[in-house]
Amino acid sequence: MKKILCFGDSNTFGFNPKDGSRYSSSIRWSGILKESLKENFIVIEQGYNNRTCFSENLSGEEMTGYKAIKKYLSKDIDYLVVSLGINDLQKFYSNDEKYIVDGFRKFVNICYAINSELKILVLSPSVIKENILNSYFALMFDKNSIKKSYSLSKILKSVCEELNCSFIDLNEYVSASDIDGLHYEVEGHCAVAKLLHNYFLNLT
Repeated sequence: MKKILCFGDSNTFGFNPKDGSRYSSSIRWSGILKESLKENFIVIEQGYNNRTCFSENLSGEEMTGYKAIKKYLSKDIDYLVVSLGINDLQKFYSNDEKYIVDGFRKFVNICYAINSELKILVLSPSVIKENILNSYFALMFDKNSIKKSYSLSKILKSVCEELNCSFIDLNEYVSASDIDGLHYEVEGHCAVAKLLHNYFLNLT
């Protein structure tokens, strides 16, 4: 049975914007996908709060995507679903567009170096909402972060076209919660799970 690795940040982990808890496997999108595809695929959940894609996260390797992926990706993984990039827009990093392009390209090439037969699907995160500035996450994100989030989809898509990755812009299907402007609520997780369920069943 083919394997899918879902590698992402807090929205893959299942962070609940209402109280900071973790959504159960029956609510978070990667958990729903694991159950719904179990007859056709083995789905591996690997989300982590505050994980960046290519920026050096001061919290360590587990939260630095291009380093952590080496721990979880192997030659027996057939599909990699990447849902990263929004934490690289935190005000601490001051990443410009060129740095984001180069950083994401580096991440993808690391993945291919581990498994040259890998099929990669990139999920572009939903844009950050203004109300994040009134939440706890205002400590991490600012107005510039919000502005950059509107360009992230275009940037990630360009790298995907260059490096032969599949691409889905989640902005077309789901938006961040009005509670914290960053995380998905229950309906959002259901929408992402349904989208990916149909995507992978169409491959069989």
